[in-house]
Amino acid sequence: MHERAVLIGLITPEVTEDLVSEYLLELDFLARTAGAITVKQFTQKLPNPDNKTFLGKGKTEQVREFVEENEIDMIIFDDDLSASQLRNVERIYKCKILDRSNLILDIFASRAKTAKARTQVELAQYQYLLPRLTRMWTHLERQKGGIGMRGPGETQIETDRRIIKDKISLLKKKMVKIDKQGFTQRQRREHLIRVALVGYTNAGKSTLMNSLSKSDIFAENKLFATLDTTVRKVVFQNLPFLLADTVGFIRKLPHQLVESFKSTLDEVRESDLLLHVVDISNNSFEDHIQVVEKTIAEIGSSHIPSLIVFNKIDQYTYILKEEDDLTPITNENLSLEDLKKTWMARSNNDAIFISALNKTHFEELRSLLYERIKELHIKRYPYNNFLY
Repeated sequence: MHERAVLIGLITPEVTEDLVSEYLLELDFLARTAGAITVKQFTQKLPNPDNKTFLGKGKTEQVREFVEENEIDMIIFDDDLSASQLRNVERIYKCKILDRSNLILDIFASRAKTAKARTQVELAQYQYLLPRLTRMWTHLERQKGGIGMRGPGETQIETDRRIIKDKISLLKKKMVKIDKQGFTQRQRREHLIRVALVGYTNAGKSTLMNSLSKSDIFAENKLFATLDTTVRKVVFQNLPFLLADTVGFIRKLPHQLVESFKSTLDEVRESDLLLHVVDISNNSFEDHIQVVEKTIAEIGSSHIPSLIVFNKIDQYTYILKEEDDLTPITNENLSLEDLKKTWMARSNNDAIFISALNKTHFEELRSLLYERIKELHIKRYPYNNFLY
């Protein structure tokens, strides 16, 4: 049985109404990925979130009434809540409360299969939990002063904090050990050209990986279908290279996860070429490109040459030929030459338009990829010209 959820977003001077709509659409996708059904969305305009209840008094009451009347199981906030906000809204709404980070962590926990992924997620969960411990011990807080009324709440919180800090320390040591093993594995593959697939979550990286490497990596129309980096050896016209599929990026990715999964992105940092996969059918694909490029810059990989791959053209219904021209073009009228004339191709030196699922324009992609890998191979091994 699916849990019924209500989504809540806040419109502020920094976040416009249109942007909040996009965020909530993505939050709905996250909720569905976790197995929930969104019943309703609530938004409110405020200069800043209310320190106590996130929403204003009137909107809080409106949400409370809706939750009671419609048997809602959980409320999901698009922004992170403080410990006091969590405690207050749980008391008001009397149902499960999640924020965006908590939801993403839950999805990651359900998708983690390997020891490395499970350790990374567990570390992120403890780091998320540590500053929010106070809300878990409200039943032990001191209600009154005086003899016999000093409850163990504060002592228990400190004990739990120490336990969690020790656990975080142990998990970090475990990650160092796992990273060393990963470094040894990567060193063994150092002689081959390495290509990494990067992109926003659900852009189609795993599907493209399967098509290029003829492998069978799990791919699904859900966010974060892939958590672990998968590496496959691929050969184009006698030219071998390694192709790596990496975890997808997302807006408002919890800080704890960014830190925990930095080691997963070592395959990106140590690559010779990046294939930036973009879901062109998503109306927010330009924002997605910026999120990915920002993350790549944050991990110090913006210097690595890249090739942008606009995927899912079979699901794309219109093209902005110019920034001020919204003339729709049906899929039947699209050709590779048409796509190359768009502003998307002009703004990126190397861009290719494909459908990884249907293998549309796949030969063009393989040809372009082969040329780029050959250039890298010649630079590294100028004496191996007989290969091509």
